[in-house]
Amino acid sequence: MAVNLSTPDPKAIFPVAGVKLGVTQAGIRKAGRKDLTVIQLAEGSLAAGVFTQNRYCAAPVQVCRQHLAQSAAVRALVINTGNANAGTGEAGLAAAQQSCAELAQLLKVNAQQVLPFSTGVIMEMLPLDRLVAGLPAAVADGREAGWLDAATAIMTTDTIPKAASVQIELDGETVTVTGISKGSGMIHPNMATMLGFVATDAKISAEALEQLVQQAANASFNRITVDGDTSTNDSFIVMATQRRGKTVIDSLASEAGRKLYAAVKQVAQTLAQAIIRDGEGATKFITITVEGGNNEQECAQAAYAIAHSPLVKTAFFASDPNLGRILAAVGYAGIADLDQNQIELFLDDVHVVTRGGRHPDYQEEDGQRVMKQAEIAVRVQLGRGAASTTVWTCDLSHDYVSINADYRS
Repeated sequence: MAVNLSTPDPKAIFPVAGVKLGVTQAGIRKAGRKDLTVIQLAEGSLAAGVFTQNRYCAAPVQVCRQHLAQSAAVRALVINTGNANAGTGEAGLAAAQQSCAELAQLLKVNAQQVLPFSTGVIMEMLPLDRLVAGLPAAVADGREAGWLDAATAIMTTDTIPKAASVQIELDGETVTVTGISKGSGMIHPNMATMLGFVATDAKISAEALEQLVQQAANASFNRITVDGDTSTNDSFIVMATQRRGKTVIDSLASEAGRKLYAAVKQVAQTLAQAIIRDGEGATKFITITVEGGNNEQECAQAAYAIAHSPLVKTAFFASDPNLGRILAAVGYAGIADLDQNQIELFLDDVHVVTRGGRHPDYQEEDGQRVMKQAEIAVRVQLGRGAASTTVWTCDLSHDYVSINADYRS
């Protein structure tokens, strides 16, 4: 049950010049569902990515890193669901490389210009024969308007496809930024168990694109958490087909660079928040803002301590204003010289704590009124400086346990 999230309106998802997306049923894990996606990029396109920081990373992540280290000139992506191709050793690595080679042969490009992505069950061998057999159909299905079909095909435990799109004016031309993502559980910063693919037809240098993907990830996918688990397969890719605009953006500090980054960040944040809204078993969407830190890092420490706490998350699920759990999480966040007497806590418009203690005007029924909402804002002031940060999370429900207990069945 997603929190205030619905299937995107196809009319609001704009094609990106130079990008075609096609899907097919390859039977990777289950018959009768579209589970293989191919994204084709026009010649001259560039790509940059960020990946999981889990050291036990999946074979496709390793291959993506290798290919992008060789060149940003990417011509295609191959994405399968149902099997993560993680924990599969040298055989899994060879399968990821072979999937690139097979698609490259179909498209008449170099294998190093293909990036592979997998999501699903860990420690099971990728059925490469089924994947390869499905590639021609996925290529033949390639369409500029294929974004929503692709968003559906990359889902695992997601309940709703996730897509977002914006258009901006650069050099008197309309530039499009469109993206899709998947993710619902095993969500944690640096990255999450998610795949995110954003494309633009803007002209941008490889160096500026690399900066853009890093900054956009830090402002979006690295600011979400469902359960504190960091996956083996997380990947966020930004592609630029160089089809729109009169000049190449070589700096995000330029006016055009700032506008493009703002558009990419908007799409990435929409996709990241959609993952939280569709969190496994989620009934509440929670925005946690920590202000008044000496630096952003310690604000993030406090925010994630709140967001990861099972006690806090279950209290939100129960609509129980047991808000001392939030204070306890801030206290163990690891800010060594934190002065508890400077802490202020707000729940939406309700001032719960002042100077480290219960606000004299706070009434529990006010807290409960907010806790019953589907969307809740938590704001903590540390009283130490001017830094701040925001993360997004959800509650922890009975259904989360059920979904993950039954995941492989």
